[in-house]
Amino acid sequence: MKKINIIISNDIRNVIPEFKVIKIQAQVRNAATAESLMSSLNDCAAQMKEKYSLPDINKRIGIAATRQAYKSLGKDPNRYRPSQEQLMRRIINGKELYFISNVVDVFNYVSILSGYSVGAFDVDKISGDTLTLGVGLHDEPYEGIGRGTLNIEGMPVYRDLIGGVGTPTSDNERTKIEISTTSLIVCINVYGEEMPITEVIELSSSLLKQYCDAENIEIEVIM
Repeated sequence: MKKINIIISNDIRNVIPEFKVIKIQAQVRNAATAESLMSSLNDCAAQMKEKYSLPDINKRIGIAATRQAYKSLGKDPNRYRPSQEQLMRRIINGKELYFISNVVDVFNYVSILSGYSVGAFDVDKISGDTLTLGVGLHDEPYEGIGRGTLNIEGMPVYRDLIGGVGTPTSDNERTKIEISTTSLIVCINVYGEEMPITEVIELSSSLLKQYCDAENIEIEVIM
């Protein structure tokens, strides 16, 4: 498995010094979402719907901190909502969750529980061996998954040698997880700590082993 390094640029460090990223790499076997995982996600959604109302969502520490990061970088978080906020709003509005695959839905589960945005990428589609987290530029090309062209100016963005692969709002079509994915890298973005990092790591590792037959799991916290 190709090891991917993560670099946090000064454009991010200087504006959001408290930022941390949990990097997880693993070999996986992906498949259509298991019924038991669907059930766990639906149970989680029901618990969140009981716990939060729509005005409460943005008060969650992980979501509030991600929104503040957007504002600090010049992006309107109400126009381009972070992915964990999108999931929570879907739940609170009573819409059914969509299911993609075991790998994707494991980290949707982690995102809902933790309050953090999660980027999951196919290592074999990444150009080079480094992802650098910087700030999106004016008219920078970017195709969000299921969203088409996305204006990422002012968003935190992970880039490889070709260009952007992931933002808190949407990952890129070019490096997305598919059923055929066997080599995985995940970036769990902690702009403000809600769920303790040790718990996020334990939860992620457990779910990867349970649903994705994960092997050679490597975890690093970068700050």
